[in-house]
Amino acid sequence: MVMDDTYFMKQALLEADKAAERGEVPVGAVVVCRGRIIARAHNLTETLNDVTAHAEMQAITAAANVLGGKYLTDCTLYVTVEPCVMCAGAIAWAQTGRLVFGADDEKRGYQRYAANSLHPKTEVVKGILAEEAAARMKAFFQSKR
Repeated sequence: MVMDDTYFMKQALLEADKAAERGEVPVGAVVVCRGRIIARAHNLTETLNDVTAHAEMQAITAAANVLGGKYLTDCTLYVTVEPCVMCAGAIAWAQTGRLVFGADDEKRGYQRYAANSLHPKTEVVKGILAEEAAARMKAFFQSKR
């Protein structure tokens, strides 16, 4: 089995599905370090009554705990939807080596409000399984209307 960006994004999509099952906005994330998933997370803002409990924030915290340090320089964060400004800031503070995301978030994504908010050394790859991620978001919000 080839473990590439598509494989790891599929793992993040599984996390997004877990979020949707809990009534959370379906965003999932995984952190990969040296080819191995070290953290999995999904949105928990409703469950925890915490506006900061985004998938990325949960994943960064879990990965830092696994590594025993706050920097994710040798890691890739896979997230199904473009991070918001808050999460982009956390990704920057963690000095995350790579960010890979699926669907753009035109309303609340960091690219719209703070395109330069990531760490200058963070490599960004976007659009991996974007249609699958966008479809989950669309279905979730349609079910709420």
